[in-house]
Amino acid sequence: FISSLTQTITPTPPVTLTPTYEGCYYVWAHQSLPEVTEKLDAAIRELQPTASANADAFGEDCVYADGHSTFGAMETDFYVNRSIESRSDEDAMGNWIAQVMPVIDQLTGVPGGPGFVEFSFQDNEPSPLIVRVPIYQYKNEAQGITGVGLFRLFYTTP
Repeated sequence: FISSLTQTITPTPPVTLTPTYEGCYYVWAHQSLPEVTEKLDAAIRELQPTASANADAFGEDCVYADGHSTFGAMETDFYVNRSIESRSDEDAMGNWIAQVMPVIDQLTGVPGGPGFVEFSFQDNEPSPLIVRVPIYQYKNEAQGITGVGLFRLFYTTP
């Protein structure tokens, strides 16, 4: 006796996957860092009660078609402001830089790599004297330097 089994196989239609990547475009951006600013400003005011400081992250916003964006930090930059008697006192400004840099170095929770510290010295002149100290350069070239030597290492005459 021979039995015949008939089996019908119905093929399953192939599944087509549609990628859902939502592209974005990149824009340079800054983002304030309130927690880091609070710690930094408190530490700077301990050194000099009339001084102030803040921090922000520099990086890129990835902006999507619907308008929302995500921020990616590349570095954290610091801004320190202080009143001075005279911008001719390069020794005092260099010593202030030497006091502040270890404070910056001890901060934790900063996104991205180390950026720069911008010192703004305000005297009787209408605009402040600005000294920008790249953190990597300070660590590589300025250890142990204070006063006039430190000031002149980083100050660029406008």
